[in-house]
Amino acid sequence: MKTNLQTLFETHEPGFVLVKRGKVRDVYRCGYPDQYLLIATDRISAFDYVLPTPISGKGVVLTRMSNEWFRRLQHIVPNHLISSAPLEEEWEYEHLHGRSVLVRRADPLPVEAIVRGYLAGSAWEEYKTAGTVGGCRLPAGLKESEILPQPLFTPTTKAPAGQHDEPMTIPQMQLLVGANLANKVIELSLAIYRFAADYAAKRGIILADTKLEFGLCHGKLLLIDEALTPDSSRFWDQKSYKPGQSQPSFDKQFVRDHLTASGWNRRPPAPPLPPEVVAQTSERYWEALRRLFPECYEECMLEDIRIQAA
Repeated sequence: MKTNLQTLFETHEPGFVLVKRGKVRDVYRCGYPDQYLLIATDRISAFDYVLPTPISGKGVVLTRMSNEWFRRLQHIVPNHLISSAPLEEEWEYEHLHGRSVLVRRADPLPVEAIVRGYLAGSAWEEYKTAGTVGGCRLPAGLKESEILPQPLFTPTTKAPAGQHDEPMTIPQMQLLVGANLANKVIELSLAIYRFAADYAAKRGIILADTKLEFGLCHGKLLLIDEALTPDSSRFWDQKSYKPGQSQPSFDKQFVRDHLTASGWNRRPPAPPLPPEVVAQTSERYWEALRRLFPECYEECMLEDIRIQAA
């Protein structure tokens, strides 16, 4: 999909106080107690490094998709979202339209909550070496991309940009955040995955795995950051799915594959992406949104027309 949405690599908003720049999101204090303005830029990261080349419109896709998942998952877990259009009426913030949200400030748990339903990525590498995934012994003879006997929760540490997330066991997670909280996160993560995988399957997409983040707001556990996007999940096409090989995907695996093939040693500086990789990555992100939430995709198309006419 070609779009005229403004590409946004980094924000500088004089009306707000910058709290941090994440790999993708810029976080601002916006004058209200316990509330933050989150802006999803078009930055993309791979192998724990932010690449110098943005993917046009990516932040809009991430925001629209996350907002929809947050809404549909409320029966399972509350989330941090307050408003999906906090700056809608402010013409001077036109560049943030569709990519900014007002959220409750939460203290993030120092854990990445990962649920895997299929044998892919680092899980496949571990299985080939040890016959396990996240330390859990699996049956022998499984193929790459094969469905797992049951979804597995495989937590990792939550590392800052430029540092690697490290696998951890569930007992280690329980020691880090407390057994009761850890067990609640595991229960919610598996429930979210099962709900989202069923939803996606009805739309021709396999949700192979996903990474979730949780935080505490006044002692209440919330789903935060983003949810079930092409940045944090593997989305495969049901029609082309074939166990025993890597799968074509609607996510940033395409970028990882390009970087691996390029010979990059995964050390700074991260290399720029060629235009054809940028274009194909953008198409994959938009296709994920179109398939999962066609009504959001159509809204974006109409807004794009409005931007062209402005």
